[in-house]
Amino acid sequence: MPAACIGIGSNLGDRLQNCKRALRLLEQRGIRVKAVSGAYETKPWGGQSVAGQPDFINMAAVVETDISPRALLNVLLEVEKEMGRVRERKWGPRIIDLDILLYADEVMDQPGLKIPHPLMHERDFVLRPLAEIAPEALHPVLKKTVRQLLEEFSD
Repeated sequence: MPAACIGIGSNLGDRLQNCKRALRLLEQRGIRVKAVSGAYETKPWGGQSVAGQPDFINMAAVVETDISPRALLNVLLEVEKEMGRVRERKWGPRIIDLDILLYADEVMDQPGLKIPHPLMHERDFVLRPLAEIAPEALHPVLKKTVRQLLEEFSD
């Protein structure tokens, strides 16, 4: 059964509970959560476009599923919608944000779905929680582990 790595974030309301609720909703939809990182409080990412936003709680999860990457994305979007996510502007504040970071060793570039996540290697708030639970997960394009990407980012 393929493993996928999911990024989880929230900067509105009870941020930690939002992240935990999203994980429960994924499990209710048949996505098996195998590992969950600790919670990391981080500044919003995106330069001036995020000025004045509340800080995020970011987490990562390793999940197992037998559905396709596109079907998994649809489940993530469904959970975001159920939780009340509103997409008003890019990188705007959000009650929940769920992203596919990695899906097995898949490389995909389709409208609305890019795997691995195209910015994961540039984001400390993605790499740090993911390295906690999946340090040896391999970025299939860069051919580096999450641990290596984090070490390079930290340099």
